[in-house]
Amino acid sequence: MAKLKDQNINQDALSKVAYTLFDFTKKEKTFLLVICILISIAGMITPYTYFAMWFGFALAAYSAIANDSIQTIGTFIASNHQRKWYWLWLFMGLIFVGTVTFSWFTYNGDVSYQRLQVPGLDKAPQDFVFLQLAAPIVLLVMTRLRMPVSTTFLLLNVFTYKAGTILDVMKKSFLGYLLAFFIAIIVWFLIERFVKNFLKGQAKSYWYVLQWITSGTLWAVWIMQDAANIAVFLPRQLNTWEFIGYTGFIFLGLGFLFYLKGDRIQGIVNEKTKVTDVRAATLVDFVYAIILFYFKMLSNVPMSTTWVFIGLLGGRELAIALAKSKKLSKRKARIFRAYSLARKDITKAAIGLLVSLILALIINEGVRNEIMDLFR
Repeated sequence: MAKLKDQNINQDALSKVAYTLFDFTKKEKTFLLVICILISIAGMITPYTYFAMWFGFALAAYSAIANDSIQTIGTFIASNHQRKWYWLWLFMGLIFVGTVTFSWFTYNGDVSYQRLQVPGLDKAPQDFVFLQLAAPIVLLVMTRLRMPVSTTFLLLNVFTYKAGTILDVMKKSFLGYLLAFFIAIIVWFLIERFVKNFLKGQAKSYWYVLQWITSGTLWAVWIMQDAANIAVFLPRQLNTWEFIGYTGFIFLGLGFLFYLKGDRIQGIVNEKTKVTDVRAATLVDFVYAIILFYFKMLSNVPMSTTWVFIGLLGGRELAIALAKSKKLSKRKARIFRAYSLARKDITKAAIGLLVSLILALIINEGVRNEIMDLFR
């Protein structure tokens, strides 16, 4: 009976997965057609280094910002949904231009704030393999599935030729997750009464000013961390025309993203407690900006800002659950909801990490050799 029960459970799980895939392919015919076209183009232009470089950059630029938009401009979009999209775009777009221009001038053509100067990432690709161009396409699919994937892992790992660099990025990212999780618990538990009292009624106009300032600061700090994920396809020092192409394409891509109001993955932000309120969004962005700035100053090693962000939201949900309900039954229900949301986000992020590690092992001989040496 036990074996029969286990078989039925497994069959139900497989049936659920099969139905989900069938439902996705049925609803996303146009999107999947675009993906097939992109894969075909990637296969054809892989031998032509210059065209492959810019094609990979274009895919990485849109896929990385679309996936990571939940971290930085996600709460900004959610709490300003009543405003015209082009004002939001111009505000964030001009901050992007200013931030990367400062890096380009300061670091002699490097737009990554020296994140691509660490050993293992310091050499620009001289040629490409198909899987390197396929990585941002995989990211597009995961974004469509509303998966908060680490673009740092998925895009940088396929170019890293040192296993030690991958481990350094992973350690810094996991530390970021834990730090954000516990800081969020402390901060939101302490201010929950303040939030409860001041989130009533219509927000005062000064909250929108504070939120725009905070969101703009967070966006600039995020660019300092994650511009490397996009620029990894390009030369480490960009000339004037390359810089114009880099900056102009991303600026226009941001406009498209704001026009779509964050696209599908925006739902990860919208499902969190009161995050569409401008006051709650301001607090989230403020704490997140401080954590990212700390890690920026800590070292030049890239890190996954996605892991920091899901740690921040997970800790925040748990703190609200602990502080909000006095009755044990309600508290248990809220804690279970917070746990379910955090588990769902970290599971999806872990899938992206696993995919990136597999791609890194397949593509990079240096990484494979270092891993093999550990077992000898």
